Amino acid sequence: MEREIDLKQISDGRLYSANDMVKAGCSDCAGCSLCCQGMGKSIILDPYDMFRLERGLLVSFEELMRDKIELNVVDGIIQPNLKMQKKDCCGFLDEKGRCSIHEFRPGFCRMFPLGRIYEEGDFKYFLQIHECPYPVKTKVKLKKWLGIPGLLSYEAYIWDWHYFLKDVQELIRETKSDEVVRSINLYLLDRFYVRVYERAAEAEDEADFYGQFYERLKEAKEKMAFYR
Repeated sequence: MEREIDLKQISDGRLYSANDMVKAGCSDCAGCSLCCQGMGKSIILDPYDMFRLERGLLVSFEELMRDKIELNVVDGIIQPNLKMQKKDCCGFLDEKGRCSIHEFRPGFCRMFPLGRIYEEGDFKYFLQIHECPYPVKTKVKLKKWLGIPGLLSYEAYIWDWHYFLKDVQELIRETKSDEVVRSINLYLLDRFYVRVYERAAEAEDEADFYGQFYERLKEAKEKMAFYR
């Protein structure tokens, strides 16, 4: 999601990398679930998020669409997001207000209260100082906070996905045909979200995903070139 932000107003003024220490520790939330409430449509899911949700819950994209996720247009592109439910809470909160998918929660949730800023063909993390109300936070290594297997591969994927979407957004802005925009969106939705990522017998989950994702990304770039 494209946002115009002033880091001086929302952050501690620093940019972080995965091996940096960041003051984000909150004692495992200590029973608080405020960051899982009132998020609207902002928890956008990327293909890796969807892959892990489907694997973790043993469900399909179509099953998640029944009540846990929804589709919205984000900067011209149709993308899924977590759907807020009763009392404006995430549908994956259990009766005690705890995350029932914590092991395979989306990247947006893993980062919180951190964000990412993209610049000069790279990205850094920043700490949003007004987002989490927990009073006495402790320092924790950022990569431990994220808890993402194969973080280097994941960050490379995030970079590639982000800049691919930016290219598609530019293509959509240049396109005068609503039918072409619809065709692009349906193609991307099917290619990266709806179509199941096959599981190899001996491969780790992440190896399953990244290999297939990059095959799909190559094909999608060729397809987008056709529309130009």
